[in-house]
Amino acid sequence: MPGNTGPVLVGHSKPGARSASKTCTHSPRAKYPAIKALMRPDPHLKWTVLGMVLVQLLACWLVRGLAWRWLLFWAYAFGGCVNHSLTLAIHDISHNAAFGTARASHNRWFAVFANLPMGVPYAASFKKYHVDHHRYLGGDGLDVDVPTRLEGWLFCTPARKLLWLALQPFFYSLRPLCVNPKAVTRMEVLNALVQLAADATIFALGGLKPMVYLLASSLLGLGLHPISGHFVAEHYMFLKGHETYSYYGPLNWITFNVGYHMEHHDFPSIPGCNLPLVRKIAPEYYDHLPQHHSWVKVLWDFVFEDSLGPYARVKRVCKLAEDHL
Repeated sequence: MPGNTGPVLVGHSKPGARSASKTCTHSPRAKYPAIKALMRPDPHLKWTVLGMVLVQLLACWLVRGLAWRWLLFWAYAFGGCVNHSLTLAIHDISHNAAFGTARASHNRWFAVFANLPMGVPYAASFKKYHVDHHRYLGGDGLDVDVPTRLEGWLFCTPARKLLWLALQPFFYSLRPLCVNPKAVTRMEVLNALVQLAADATIFALGGLKPMVYLLASSLLGLGLHPISGHFVAEHYMFLKGHETYSYYGPLNWITFNVGYHMEHHDFPSIPGCNLPLVRKIAPEYYDHLPQHHSWVKVLWDFVFEDSLGPYARVKRVCKLAEDHL
């Protein structure tokens, strides 16, 4: 990345990944109608997720006899990768990438299934708030992906920012309750009941260590972990005038191409497997934009650059829409 600039707080502006950067005047979809054909379900997603869930269940069986230090090591090195990847599968599923928009309920329940190895209910709540992230990107009090003022004020030194990164699972879980609390939905209740039943079954069959392994995989994998670089890489202002960045490196292979983030915000209905084709079809819309080359470097820069921190986000006032994505 080129040199960094200070954090920017924007007032009233139009939400959108491209709103703070210079772009082509016409949309990629208008210029390339072939992009519309990419808006279809990912035929491999359900089988990939099934394999990942089964792998974690097998790991639960294998860790029963491990010493605690090795259990935590494998939870970070292996389980953390799988569980973090499952959260990104849930992200794709929240856009109906598994079964298509015509079978929305299939997608909701499949997300609950993908949630099982994480140990805590997550999928239904994520869907509820992720809609707002796309519609009101950076919206004050609407986009719960934006850190609170308290986070920006408190986590402002390298040591504190390192702690903030390690505690990301807690902030992502608790921030919606503070910033934009919403009524609990029926799907969230069902998600919680299914998760509790699965956790109770795993504990009854395998004891404490399998449950610790799953929970540690989620907490460690979503905290200070190389894959977690995408949390910071996506929307933190590394360059003034650019609020969304893509990453085209190899970690996309295990994260459902979440690194193609400018492409994703341009076309949220295109599954991750097809996002590289968007860039291939319309390179002039993406290749000239600043991009990240390493999520590990993103984390390093975030911790040690004074200009970066929880405050380094575009924040705008958005008019509440009446319809929904």
